Amino acid sequence: MPLKDPPPIKKVLGLLGPIYFKHRIRLLFGLIALLGVNFLQLIIPRILKKGIDALADGTANQNNLLELALLICFIGVIATLLRFSWRYLIIGFSRYLERDLRKKIFGHVMTMDGSFFSKYSTGSIMAHGSNDLAAVQMACGMGLVAAIDALVMSIAAIAFMANIHLRLTLLALLPMPILALATRYLSGQLHHRFDRVQGQFASMTEFARSSIASIRLLKAYTLETSQSKRFAHLGQKYVHSSIRVAIIQGLLFPIATLVGSFGMLLVLYFGGRLVILKTITMGDFVAFITYLYMLIWPIMAVGWVANLSQRGATSLRRIYLLLSVPSQLPPGITGHRPDSSLFHLHRLNFNYPESERRILKDITLDIPPGILGVTGPTGCGKTSLCQVLARVYPIADQSLFLGRTDINDLPPETVKSLISYVSQEALLFSSCLRDNIAFGNPDASMERIVAAATAAAVHDEIMALPHGYESMIGEKGVTLSGGQRGRVALARAILCDRPIIIIDDGLAAVDTSTEQEIIENITPWLKGKSVVWVSQRTKQLARTDRVLVLENGKISALGPYNEVVRENAFLAEISRRQELQGEGNNA
Repeated sequence: MPLKDPPPIKKVLGLLGPIYFKHRIRLLFGLIALLGVNFLQLIIPRILKKGIDALADGTANQNNLLELALLICFIGVIATLLRFSWRYLIIGFSRYLERDLRKKIFGHVMTMDGSFFSKYSTGSIMAHGSNDLAAVQMACGMGLVAAIDALVMSIAAIAFMANIHLRLTLLALLPMPILALATRYLSGQLHHRFDRVQGQFASMTEFARSSIASIRLLKAYTLETSQSKRFAHLGQKYVHSSIRVAIIQGLLFPIATLVGSFGMLLVLYFGGRLVILKTITMGDFVAFITYLYMLIWPIMAVGWVANLSQRGATSLRRIYLLLSVPSQLPPGITGHRPDSSLFHLHRLNFNYPESERRILKDITLDIPPGILGVTGPTGCGKTSLCQVLARVYPIADQSLFLGRTDINDLPPETVKSLISYVSQEALLFSSCLRDNIAFGNPDASMERIVAAATAAAVHDEIMALPHGYESMIGEKGVTLSGGQRGRVALARAILCDRPIIIIDDGLAAVDTSTEQEIIENITPWLKGKSVVWVSQRTKQLARTDRVLVLENGKISALGPYNEVVRENAFLAEISRRQELQGEGNNA
């Protein structure tokens, strides 16, 4: 999607300022080496002129020519060393810049709340951190080198040419305005077209990521062919847009080459006449031609630099827009900590940032140590309540407290350090089982890891794997069943040993016999903690200290399970159904 109301270029370039300053010494020496190469290249035509004029005058001898040849070879060796130096220093700088920007993007994403991820998909973020960064790296590496090289070489070459013959120099430069006009027009077209290409690349990346992550579902519904066609359609759009970019690029380079060649044609004709008329010497003519060849590269580089700079500027704007999205969570007061880890909700209301529909309505509730069971119909706000408590989304001031402290006065990382959160979708990493269980407590001993896995009733199944706790589980735990993923996530949560645990229907994929074992096993781990346990199973709810029933975003019942099941129609109905199915308390 093309950028609308792009940010000022000064703000965008502000992203690069600190990085350039940090590596200023490296850049300085790199530029010195680059200018040294240019200077040495400009000397060679003067040496050739001297030798050719000596040959034409008959004053040359073998020793003089050998000295000139050795001097050119020596200059070539020094230029080679300097050329390696500037490539190492400047191109190396561009890689450091790429690294620093990637760290900045990753660090920014890590601080974002749920509303950010509603706006930016995973594929889009990945595209910013790969394709866009590559374009910025090229612009700040080879683009910077080509721009400086072209500027210095063109000015110096023109100066040397003018020193030989001013009118011939003006003739050689006669076609240059054509290139300037063409570059200005085509660069503007390139900016918009490349922005569209980058947006479509992000869409392709997200589609591929989501398809691979859901590969089992696609195969279960035999949607492989359908998804392949959709991906091919996205690929076709990307190719079409890329070809439109290539058309512009394909025009820039030939125009630059044509302008340079036309200038060369003028020099050959009029310069040759000047040699015949003895206005300039043969050495002057050869030197002039050599300088003109040196000028052709900067002319051609104009198109390349325009291409790199437009791609880099477009990508840098996209990165700037990503980094300029603020977290909706208040930053809180640095160093401020709550006086206790007990939640207090006071007339809490909540709606998602992209929607005006109220999800939670006037919720007033205390969550002391003990297990609070939460249930209710589908869409009543159970998951939203968990996400609000876990600080995934922002809320209004004076509606949620930890102890007596407004949660908006606390840094988000302080609040999250007190909470273990098990979401509906068990989120696992493409690593071994041991690392996944110890993710929130990497210093935990193997004995504690095994104890947590045993409490979550997953230890025996882990040991049945070929490599036990060292078994790799694939992307998002794809090699595990849904129930196994949920139990690994539960083991991870209890191993963290934090004062607040939020379990959002974490045992939904577990069979009833295993569920009973887990409930009995983890009770000692939950002692003294504030636990919010969302479930639709009455066997789990009956084990809690209190049950909260949400209906239409409001509290419809709150109290001990035995009281609520008698008084609340919803809980009574699901209890009756589960008893009939043999899954209730009396089963």
